[in-house]
Amino acid sequence: YDNVLVLDFKSLYPSIIRTFKIDPLGLAVAGENAIPGFEGGRFSRETHILPKIIEDLWKARDEAKRVNDKALSQAIKLMMNSFYGVLGTPKCRFFDPRLAASITRRGHEIINRSKEQIEGKGFSVIYGDTDSLFVLLGSEYNEARSKKAGEELAVHLNQWWRDTLDKDFGIESFLEVEFETHYVRFLMPTIRGSEKGSKKRYAGTVRAKDDSFDLVFKGLESVRTDWTPLAREFQRELYRRVFFNEPYEEYIKETAERLMAGDLDEKLVYRKRLRKKMEEYTRNVPPHVKAARKLKHPGRWISYYITVNGPEPAGHVTSPLDHSHYLERQLAPVADGILHFLGTSFDKLTNTQLELF
Repeated sequence: YDNVLVLDFKSLYPSIIRTFKIDPLGLAVAGENAIPGFEGGRFSRETHILPKIIEDLWKARDEAKRVNDKALSQAIKLMMNSFYGVLGTPKCRFFDPRLAASITRRGHEIINRSKEQIEGKGFSVIYGDTDSLFVLLGSEYNEARSKKAGEELAVHLNQWWRDTLDKDFGIESFLEVEFETHYVRFLMPTIRGSEKGSKKRYAGTVRAKDDSFDLVFKGLESVRTDWTPLAREFQRELYRRVFFNEPYEEYIKETAERLMAGDLDEKLVYRKRLRKKMEEYTRNVPPHVKAARKLKHPGRWISYYITVNGPEPAGHVTSPLDHSHYLERQLAPVADGILHFLGTSFDKLTNTQLELF
């Protein structure tokens, strides 16, 4: 895609708690003129505790941002978001399904109604998650026009929600939409067998402060430590070439050939953490556990290779590496995530070359 905007609701769940007065005490003493929630939940307009706590934390986070204290800002954000989670667990003494439902279902409604507003202005929303909407502008927009459209959409949505909530419920809106990012080029791999994008997995190019371009990856292999260094490096370079309209076919073929020839072996190590004791792995034992069992004193993190005789720990490899495994399980999935949109595939580009091996 060309020119995709990301509109993000700032701390959506906390802002819902604050706006709709969602609170255990307010639920208990709702009264006649209550604010409706979901699953029969109703909340007092005057008697509540949690919305004020959120308000104080919100101000504290704004101050942390102002003085550029990123650690404090993140800590406060996590604390604010934790209120929804704790209200949604039966182990919490204030647990009530009406509390959690009145937050999550309201959030779902807010995202859907915002999508309708954006599409009502003639734009296409290509993806939405818990608190963000991705708006496609297309190639007819340049960077300046794209940013202006993003800012105008954020202003429009904020005003629309203020007017709508005042009219429908007689409450003040603390919902805050921000124009977060403009992706000059954007790709979202589809869910296997579907045309829909896979959740929170995408990549794109954004303009950096020094006027160059940055590559941004979310949820893809290049930002996941359980993929090999080769796969992560390969993805970043391949996507960069495609995004900037540079030749990519030869790069794919050359990388595959070097892999099969053994020239890239130092980049084929996997690294994964043991999340429980090794004796607790009984069924479907994963590769890193099999490798760990070959060590006298394995640590929590296991580095290993896949050989023709299975997983072997790094530094204790006695068998030849299984290069075909890396080709099929590392390079091919990474490449096909973007080649699918270009009308080709990893297999088509590499099959004739690799017959030599």
